[in-house]
Amino acid sequence: MHRSPYIYIYGVCSEHITVDFVIPTKEQSLIDAYNQWRERADSKICCDYGLHVAITHWDEQVGKDMEILTKEKGVNSFKVFMAYPGTFMLADDDIYQVFAKCRELGAIAMVHAENGSVIKELEKEMSKLGITGPEGHLLSRPEKLEAEATNRAIMIAEQTRCPLYVVHVMSKTAADKIQEARLKGQVVFGEPIAASLGTDGSQYFNKCWHHAAAHVMSPPLRNDATTAPYLMDLLANGSLSTTGTDHCTFNINQKALGKDDFRKIPNGVNGIEERLAVVWTKGVETGKLDINQFVAVTSSNAARIFNIYPKKGRIAVGSDADCLIWDPKATKTISASSHHQACDFNIFEGLHCRGLPIITIVDGKIVYDNGQLNVLQGSGKYLHTACYADSVYQKLNKREIIREQLIKQQHIEREPYTGDVIVISKPVSNGDAKISPKNQAIPSSNEPHAAGFHNRPATRAGARNLFDSSFTLSGDQWDDANLRKTTRVQQPPGGQSKGLW
Repeated sequence: MHRSPYIYIYGVCSEHITVDFVIPTKEQSLIDAYNQWRERADSKICCDYGLHVAITHWDEQVGKDMEILTKEKGVNSFKVFMAYPGTFMLADDDIYQVFAKCRELGAIAMVHAENGSVIKELEKEMSKLGITGPEGHLLSRPEKLEAEATNRAIMIAEQTRCPLYVVHVMSKTAADKIQEARLKGQVVFGEPIAASLGTDGSQYFNKCWHHAAAHVMSPPLRNDATTAPYLMDLLANGSLSTTGTDHCTFNINQKALGKDDFRKIPNGVNGIEERLAVVWTKGVETGKLDINQFVAVTSSNAARIFNIYPKKGRIAVGSDADCLIWDPKATKTISASSHHQACDFNIFEGLHCRGLPIITIVDGKIVYDNGQLNVLQGSGKYLHTACYADSVYQKLNKREIIREQLIKQQHIEREPYTGDVIVISKPVSNGDAKISPKNQAIPSSNEPHAAGFHNRPATRAGARNLFDSSFTLSGDQWDDANLRKTTRVQQPPGGQSKGLW
């Protein structure tokens, strides 16, 4: 029996379907931004697509819009930014609210994990040191700040019992945080991208400004040649779950907005066209991934996480007729001169790839065949993604039942307190003199103006209760408001000193 030399790959989030990010401005409602993205895409899209929605501010209306999007518009994932203060970044308490709402709706929380507040200060420091080139972008965004934010997002997700998807994992230490959480049983997914798997941050130190600026993205590529193989190892052992691209390209004249200040360089690199070939070359050809794992991390895992499996991500009766025919022996060298993207630079320039798609089938139609594209604009469909993905929420729902039972077991039944309650108030001031009303209670130690004081009342005789400390960092004393009678000392200890010795 003749065996085909080709491999059939069923697709999601690759050539067959893309899931884009709707990013509202701070003043824009989620619904208006969603409608805007749909209007842009529906008449032009050539493959099926879905939408994530970013949350760039939080209030009660945002929560209501999230509910509408999940129940009526087919959105089941929402992204928050821990970077870009003043534009997209949310504070931790707002992130908590978003994650809690995702959990309530059965949606998936997504996060761009970087400590934006510290990065802003480091950017200022680089500028003061005279570092204005693209290397300043990397130097102001150290790996630890990605790891810290990743850990913080994981912690907030744990407190809200919300599933978390960490986009564009770019460093070993951030990936380690995800691995640690997964080993403890938390529902967290990590997504390295083609860029972090196929190149590194040494590019920022290239003498050519154009070359260095073309690699600017956030989080940045890490200046460590071992990062890419390390991330591939974690994909192989299941610690990381999927591969993406964060595709967002700019030409050199657009990147040149930051020619004198790296902070103004538009962030974004290419990756959609190269992702599969990069993952195959760096994963399968190195023996880190087998063919089934390659399909999982590029296709079926994402289909399960975002609840479109088995419609996507599988070849079976009832599934969409989307698949790739893959030639594992085909080769090419990536170059901006031959790629199909509308940009003048490719971050994988010169990378020799082994393993390529030769035919792409979408909805049963051949749309790509040995380099020839045959598509009709508007032929793609918007894909509704339902909440409560079974592979994500099945165990979370069970854990919630167990959690409620444990909390009820720890609840203590007590007799209600029926004694007196003293109202704690601040001594009033009358001009320069302080007045302490009769029977005035001592200010509570949990009030800002009385930090350091205990709240026992004075003794019956009116003196300070000696069981309380009168020390405060401010130097205030409990009885400062009381008028004191001063007494002149006639005979000080040791006797009087008179005359000259």
